[in-house]
Amino acid sequence: MHLSDEEKAMYDGRDGPAVQKAMDLLMRYGEALGAERLVETRNVCATITSTTPFQRDFALAKGGGMDAVFSEFSLDSQETVEIPKFKVFTSHLQLGFDPGQPERMGVSEEIVRFYEKSERHAAGLGAQIMNTCTPYQVGNIPTRGEHCAWMESSAVVYCNSVLGARTNTEGRESTGAAMLTGRIPYWGYHLDQNRRATHVVELEIEVESVQDWGLLGYYIGEHVQERVPVVHSRRGISRVPNLPRLKHFGAAASSSGGVEMYHIAGVTPEALTLEQALGGKAPVEVLRYGEAERRATYEKINTTGKDAEVQYVMLGCPHYTIEQIWEAAQLIEGRKVHPSCELWIFTPRAIKSLADRNGYTKIIEDAGGIIMGDSCSAMSRAMPKGTKTVALDSAKQAHYLPAILGVQAWFGSTAECIDAACTGRWNGGYA
Repeated sequence: MHLSDEEKAMYDGRDGPAVQKAMDLLMRYGEALGAERLVETRNVCATITSTTPFQRDFALAKGGGMDAVFSEFSLDSQETVEIPKFKVFTSHLQLGFDPGQPERMGVSEEIVRFYEKSERHAAGLGAQIMNTCTPYQVGNIPTRGEHCAWMESSAVVYCNSVLGARTNTEGRESTGAAMLTGRIPYWGYHLDQNRRATHVVELEIEVESVQDWGLLGYYIGEHVQERVPVVHSRRGISRVPNLPRLKHFGAAASSSGGVEMYHIAGVTPEALTLEQALGGKAPVEVLRYGEAERRATYEKINTTGKDAEVQYVMLGCPHYTIEQIWEAAQLIEGRKVHPSCELWIFTPRAIKSLADRNGYTKIIEDAGGIIMGDSCSAMSRAMPKGTKTVALDSAKQAHYLPAILGVQAWFGSTAECIDAACTGRWNGGYA
């Protein structure tokens, strides 16, 4: 790969051993990808803190504390080096548990204390402790064309598609190197030609609700896999999808397939028209999404749902917006969660604070639900004891939880999920 003079200086050790190791990692990574050079980034989203017993024991065994953990797991270095402050704006993504609810999530106080130590270490290096899979909700909103280095599939697809910034789905190691160097390999979705649509999805029905957008995303991911779809309607999209709808759409597409970027003609920033999204090229395939496709997708997502009794309702994957918490509070106000069921709602800690101030937390807690931060059941592998069947309004989570936790899953609207929490039964169905 070609290196600039600044990059050569970092690679030669001018800025110390940690930066040198970061540059070595980026060189190996870039060459494996076939990248010809690196690109400057000033925006990194990554998993930085440590939350597992293994990482705790590793830190103790190595004797280097948190520097040892970062060296091994974020720089691919068996040698422990002192980690300097990060060069670029860096956001920490979600955890494996909510540190405010350790008992509920099956985490020991010892692990919570280790995490808090790790969090202080990361913050001291300059990380923003956002603890969410939706950093764009709580202050990290890159601009169109900005080169980023982000982890987390649902965040990456939102960053590329809705914000028009540029990132590939990175890992802990490449982002660790990026935060110390301000560089990432210039390949994939950093390049104009790779951002153009390959598949056209013609809408033959209205797509309106969050549930509708989740179903459409799941269908598209299955059919285009890792390629770039553009959604188009000859009649035009009658109502522009908002943040929750686009959040659930992208998350579903990146779960059933590997979609890292999509276009919606007339809505997303790089697709003012269908022709602009395609970049003047003919599509590889034109898919049509109508009533039959919607029904088949709904039935596929609900394949694992067998038993009507529901022990757990999980909302907030990706993390709930304040609008979604407001909606949930409206739906549950004056009702009670059934004694045989639990309702957990996941959101960024910063948004929970807003929900607290607005009184939504109290409404939900008075009904018997709980708002949790920093994690989700897929990340934590935590759910109420005895859960056999879960209800979800996230196609992404309905895709993952049965495989991760061995539960049955019902997917439906938020209203259907709230009703399941209050009745202890799934009463939803295709509508």
